Amino acid sequence: MYPDLAGKRVVVTGGASGIGFATALRFVQEGSRVAIFDLDRAALERVRLELPAVELLVGTDVSDPLSVASAFNELDSSLGGIDILISNAGVSVRNNFADITFEQWEKVLRVNLAGMFLCAREASVRMRSGGVILMTASTNGMEGHPYYADYNASKAGVILLAKTMALEFAPLIRVNSVSPGYVLTPMQKAEYTPEMLDKVNERIPFRRHADPSEVAALFAFLASEQASYITGANIPIDGGETAGLQ
Repeated sequence: MYPDLAGKRVVVTGGASGIGFATALRFVQEGSRVAIFDLDRAALERVRLELPAVELLVGTDVSDPLSVASAFNELDSSLGGIDILISNAGVSVRNNFADITFEQWEKVLRVNLAGMFLCAREASVRMRSGGVILMTASTNGMEGHPYYADYNASKAGVILLAKTMALEFAPLIRVNSVSPGYVLTPMQKAEYTPEMLDKVNERIPFRRHADPSEVAALFAFLASEQASYITGANIPIDGGETAGLQ
């Protein structure tokens, strides 16, 4: 646990499920004041019942500048600002490269990359006395993976966006990206059959997917003062997947 996170105002985008929900839960446990921005209003209602300590739930389309601006204005009214942004919202569609439509390409890039830019821009202008911005990238942004050309490109962009922001905002705001490998989230379960999951696990040195809570723990550390000299970094959390050939 990190005592300095108590009372911090934290926004988690895509926080109503998967890694985002696990992260929101972790920061609640740390005593932070948590707000969740998510497009899925039904999921937000489930969070309202399952995690009532979350102070603000806002239906937000991170790919829409007006929706993002409105969400942060609501945050100002409710929490009075922001100290930590966990920019996590993202989408993924498994498809052969030749079958990716421009509409699919545009949607994935708008949510996964433009959404990071829009939320980080709103957060950064509010962090006049300092803050932390953390972005969910992916090991898919570090090396090629078949069937995810749009997703891979978006996540590679997130990694370089975070590094660039870290240079511009230092030393006032720390900015890092986290690159999960395979995480057993609802999105992953929707895309992969049990047989596909087993086949993936065979290639991971730890022989399993990560639990979302393990990624949430990394976010908590990076947001805390224990990580005060870490900025401009991309931290993989992948069970050894990108360490090299076995």
